[in-house]
Amino acid sequence: MKCNVGTGIDRIGRTVIGIALLDLGLVGPLGMTGRIVITVIAVVVLATAIVRFCPGYAIFGISTCKDEEKK
Repeated sequence: MKCNVGTGIDRIGRTVIGIALLDLGLVGPLGMTGRIVITVIAVVVLATAIVRFCPGYAIFGISTCKDEEKK
């Protein structure tokens, strides 16, 4: 897996959004099904920030990594 999520705003944004979704999924005013769905989405978003690979970006050929970050 090649890096396709950069260390800048993309990775920081994914981390912030993932944490916010995780909080909403764990303590938010949703039903049980909604909590599970939001929590799963949060885990996926956080995982893409951690491993710096997004399958959606790979499908569409998008990369926010700089050349020196890909190594």
